[in-house]
Amino acid sequence: MAPPNEVMINSVPNGICTNPMKQSFQLSEGKLSVNGVTLHSDVPSNVSLGKFFLASEVSDVPLHLLQLVQSRSNNGGFLGFTQDKPSDRLINSLGKFHGRSFVSVFRFKAWWSTMWVGDSGSGLQNETRWVLLNVPEQGSYVLILPLIEGSFRSALNPGSDGDVLICAESGSSKVKASSFTLIAYVHVSENPFDLMREAFAAVRVLTFRLLEEKKPLPSLLDKFGWCTWDAFYLTVDPIGSINRDEDDPVEDAKNLVLGGDQMTARLHRKPATEQFDSAIDRLKEELGRMIESGKESSSIMGERSGSSEFTGLKSFVTDLRTKFKGLGDIYVWHALCGAWGGVRPGATHLDSRVVPVSVSPGLEGTMEDLAVVRIVEGGIGLVHPSQADDFYESMHSYLAESGITGVKVDVINTLEYVCEEYGVRAELAKAYYQGLTKSLTKNFEGSGIIASMQQCTDFFFLGTKQVPMARVGKNYSTEQNPNGDPMGLYWLQGLHMIHCAFNSLWMGQTIQPDWDMFQSDHACAKFHAASRAICGGPVYLSDSLGRHDFDLVRKLAFPDGTIPRCLHFALPTRHGLFSNPLFDGRTLFKIWNLNKFGGVVGAFNCQGAGWNEQTRTFRGHSQCYKPVSGSIHIRDIEWDQKEETAEMGASEEYAVYLNQAEELLLLSKKWDSIDITLQPSSFEILITFLPIKILGRPGIKFAPIGLTNMFNGGGAFREVEYDEAAGVRMKTKGCGKFLAYSSARPKTGRLNGIEVGFEWSGDGKLTMDVPWNEDDGGICGIDLAF
Repeated sequence: MAPPNEVMINSVPNGICTNPMKQSFQLSEGKLSVNGVTLHSDVPSNVSLGKFFLASEVSDVPLHLLQLVQSRSNNGGFLGFTQDKPSDRLINSLGKFHGRSFVSVFRFKAWWSTMWVGDSGSGLQNETRWVLLNVPEQGSYVLILPLIEGSFRSALNPGSDGDVLICAESGSSKVKASSFTLIAYVHVSENPFDLMREAFAAVRVLTFRLLEEKKPLPSLLDKFGWCTWDAFYLTVDPIGSINRDEDDPVEDAKNLVLGGDQMTARLHRKPATEQFDSAIDRLKEELGRMIESGKESSSIMGERSGSSEFTGLKSFVTDLRTKFKGLGDIYVWHALCGAWGGVRPGATHLDSRVVPVSVSPGLEGTMEDLAVVRIVEGGIGLVHPSQADDFYESMHSYLAESGITGVKVDVINTLEYVCEEYGVRAELAKAYYQGLTKSLTKNFEGSGIIASMQQCTDFFFLGTKQVPMARVGKNYSTEQNPNGDPMGLYWLQGLHMIHCAFNSLWMGQTIQPDWDMFQSDHACAKFHAASRAICGGPVYLSDSLGRHDFDLVRKLAFPDGTIPRCLHFALPTRHGLFSNPLFDGRTLFKIWNLNKFGGVVGAFNCQGAGWNEQTRTFRGHSQCYKPVSGSIHIRDIEWDQKEETAEMGASEEYAVYLNQAEELLLLSKKWDSIDITLQPSSFEILITFLPIKILGRPGIKFAPIGLTNMFNGGGAFREVEYDEAAGVRMKTKGCGKFLAYSSARPKTGRLNGIEVGFEWSGDGKLTMDVPWNEDDGGICGIDLAF
C-alpha cells in the first residue's frame, strides 16, 4: 500500500504555520479512520491521505481566516489516488462503509442539487457534491468534499456493497491524467455547522471567496421584490434580442415556446431604439388595460416614453423610477453564454461559433431535462473564451448605462457541455468567470448579480470570487402532481424548502442563499412565505398583475418595502440532519436562524414527495401526506454561529412565542421543549426565542418578543437597552402589535417619548399598538419603566 503523503509546508504570509498537533485522520491497513474510529474499510492501496497544508497562494486570504484554518489544520486532510493508465475520466474507490448515517447533496439535474440520506456507501446518488458522516462514537461529524485538482473536477458516486466511488474528469479527451493528491478534502468537527465553515475556509484558495469576505452585500437583500418570470414567462420581453438560426438575422424570434424554442434561440444584437420605443408604448397600453384601475392607461408605467429625454431601455427604466419612487434595484436576466443557445455567429463583433454539445456520463444518470435535450439539438453559440471579458462588458455596460443595477445570470452549468474543443471544463470555466467578475466590478459595483442554474462545484470553486448571491433551490413550482396523486398543487412545495435549506449548508459558505420567488395567491403561499420570512435572504414575489395577497405581504415587509431580515441564512436543525423530512412519514422539518436579539425556529410538515432512485424523477408519496408530530427545543438554535448572538445561548430561561398558535410561553433551556403536531403542508412559525432578562431588585423577568403581526416579528428590533434599576429602552421598525413578556406590570410606557397606554395580563403578556413612524424611517422608540 502506498504510504500517506508527507506534510507539505510552503511559505505562508504573516507567519502562519501548519498545526503541529496530532492528525485526526489516518489511512492504514485499508482503513480510513478519524481519531481511531473507522470510517471506510477496504480502501484500495492506490488511495493516499495527505496532511493539510497552507500554500503560498493564500496571500489574499484575511488573517483571521488564515488563523482559523491553521488552528484546525490537524482536523483535515486530502485524499488522492493513482492509476496506471491516464484518462480524461477516472473512477476510483475510496473504500466502503455500512451502517453509518450520512446526509449528502447530489445533482439531480444539470442545474440543480438536493439532499439525500442513507447509511451505506451504496446509498449515495450519482454526482454527489459532498457527504456528511455521523460519528456518534465520538460525538463528531466528518465531511468528504470532492474538489477540483488542476484541470479535473470530481464528484462522488455509489458503488456496490457499500463502496464509495470518486470520479475525476477533465471534460476533454485531449486532457488526461493518472494521479491526484488533492482530489477530495476530509474534515472533522464536533459541530456540523462549524465543520462546513472550517472545511470551505480550508479550500478557499481554489479561487473563490467566503460569504463573510463579500461586503457589502447587494442592497436588494433588505428590500421586498418582484420577479417577472411566473408573472409573464416569455411574454415579458417585447423584443427579446434573440432568434433562431433559421430566422432573419436582424429580426427577433416570434412565438417562442416555453421549454422549447427558447432553449435553441441565440442572442443576436442589442435592441434597436425604434423597435424598443414602439414595443414599450404597446406594453404600457397592455398593462394599463390589465390593471383596469380606473386611472388613465399610462399611469402604471408613468408617461409615454416620448416625454422622456432618453430613448430605449434607458427611457423605460427612467419611467419606472419616475412612477415608483421607492423602487431600488432593477436586475435583467441573461444566460451565462448570452441566451440559452449562446450568441448567434456573425451577428455581433464577437467570435462566436456553434459548438456541438456533449453531455458527460455523470449527467446521463441524472433526471431527464427538456432544456438539456433542446440544447443538445441546437448546440451552443459559444463566444471564444479569449473574448469573455469583451462579451460581458458589451452586455453589461449597455445595461448599466440604461440604469440597470444588476443581472440574474442563468443557465450557468452549460459550459461543461462544450469542453472538448474549447479546453477542459475547469479552464473554460475560469475564463468565463474571470470575464464575468471583471464586468461585475466595473458595471455593477462588484455585487449586482444573482447566479442561478449553477449548482455544480465548478461554479462554487471557480466562479464565486465576486458573486455574492445565488439560488439554492430549484424553481418554485406551480404545477400539479402529474401522477394523479391527491396532493395536487401541494406535492412539490415542501420539496422546494428541503432543496433550499440543505443546499444552504454548503452554498451558504460562499454566497448568500436565495430561496427563490413565490406567488402570494398560490394555495401554498403562506407555507412559502413563512420559510422566506426567516431564510435570511431576499424575499420576492412573482405574482401576475392584480393577483396579490397584500395581507400576506404585510407579514413579510415593512411599509417602506424593507424586510426584517435575519442575521444568518436558515439551516436545518442539527438533530434533523440525518432524517428524511420528505417521505419517511414521521420527521418534522425544522430550520433555525438568528435575529439581533433572539433566535427563531420554523417547523414545517414537508412530507409527501421526494427523489426516486429507480425512475430518476421526483415522485409523490401520498401515504406520507399526513399529520406529523415533533418537538422543538431551545437547543435547536445554533446561537454561536454569530458572534453577536453567542451570549444569548447561555441563558437558562427563555420567553417563547408561537406565531401561528399565538401562545407565549416560558421555557427552561435544560428541560423544556414544545410538542406540536402539524397538518400536511402547514407550519408553526416561527417560534421566537428570547433570553429572559432580570430587572430590578424584585427580580422582574422581561423579554421583548417583537411585532406579532409579522412572521419574523423578532427581526423588528434595532436596539434593546436595559437599565436594571429602572426599565428597558427599545427601538423597533415597523407597525402593528408589539408584544413582550413581563412578569410585572410596568409603571409607565412611552412611545417616542410620549406616554401611551398598554395592556398587561397576569400571564406576562404585555402589548402595545405601534404606528408607522414616517418621519424616522419607520423606527419607533418604546420605553418601559418599572
